[in-house]
Amino acid sequence: MANQDLERARQAIGPIGLVTPAGEQPARRAQAADDEWPLPGGAARVYYGQGNRGLTRPVLLADGFNSGPTNFDAFWEHVDGEPHRFATRLRERGRDLILIGFDDRSASILNNAQVATAAIQRAVAERVGNARLLVGGFSMGGIVTRYALARMELQRMDHQVGVYLSVDSPHRGASVPIALQAIAHHLAPVNDALSQQLNSPASRQLLWRHLEAPTGVPAEDRARAELLEQLRQVGDWPRIPRLLGVANGVGNGHANGVAPGVEALRSNGPYLTDTRLLTQAGGRDRVVAELRGLLGEITVRTNDFPDLDGAPGGTLESFGILADTLKDAGENVDVSHRSICFVPTSSAIAIRGIETNDDLYADINNLPPEESPLDDFLTSSRPTPHSAVTEEISAWILDRLPD
Repeated sequence: MANQDLERARQAIGPIGLVTPAGEQPARRAQAADDEWPLPGGAARVYYGQGNRGLTRPVLLADGFNSGPTNFDAFWEHVDGEPHRFATRLRERGRDLILIGFDDRSASILNNAQVATAAIQRAVAERVGNARLLVGGFSMGGIVTRYALARMELQRMDHQVGVYLSVDSPHRGASVPIALQAIAHHLAPVNDALSQQLNSPASRQLLWRHLEAPTGVPAEDRARAELLEQLRQVGDWPRIPRLLGVANGVGNGHANGVAPGVEALRSNGPYLTDTRLLTQAGGRDRVVAELRGLLGEITVRTNDFPDLDGAPGGTLESFGILADTLKDAGENVDVSHRSICFVPTSSAIAIRGIETNDDLYADINNLPPEESPLDDFLTSSRPTPHSAVTEEISAWILDRLPD
């Protein structure tokens, strides 16, 4: 590729987001907090419940995965967006909301667990009365707080938590299509934002299978294996609180409409010519990406994967975000499937693995609930975006707050 062509591509193709479009700003600013806590490696914003003049019945929720520091405006919009206004309804019930943010949302989950631990300790220290806490988080935040609480118990620290809550957290792993991981790394010489995000410590820990480079072999990353081992060493789950979890995916085993092995995205230049990304299909030697153009030619294959993209679960618009970014750069792009499964339902409620179609597409509603380590869980009645607080999810959580 000529230097001048590479430079033109660098100027045209902007950073590509995974969870949200890169640079996207929330529609409104967060409500002014009643207090702000600096924490080692992060910060927290405190919103007192209606009628409270201090911490009385604390609910602590940790942010999820993305690049860079927590954007508290976006975090507030996530928990108090229209039409459900979860944070408002929570505070109307006299609950104090504490949003836990991180200096780096893509840092190691084990490191960010220290931020959560500090927030829990401060909440206990400042609480008026003896009401037990609810602690949890969205997506990665649920894993961060799960580990933090289990570790506190192992160290005989009294966390005073009555309920643990995870919202579409990938307890058994998350899935970013290998095709998407491949093109992110393929485009790294032009813009490496998505490549760096996918190769970050937290991403390596969360993804069921990770691809480090376009010519690599998808595999469980060593960082994920180490995280799972660290969880085992602290007992996997906290034992004292009641364990709750919600899934944004359905529990009836129905696919989300994304067929396996079909074209999800095609780009026909000027930078990516006749480039195709396919949805994940099972079997051996499955082509998932054909990358061609100014950056060279690579064909990417997988072996023994389940049909992940079409599985029931919380969805991300990952192919759609990529398509929009390439279109903005002047690429001729067709996208057939904007959204795919990111956190399978079976993973969000930890009732099955995600290695096989039998587990991915299990009719969870008819499985014995004791197969999950959670004491109670909700699967959504319809497919919904990853970690979104829908009316159904909001009402379910509000009915299960600690006494």
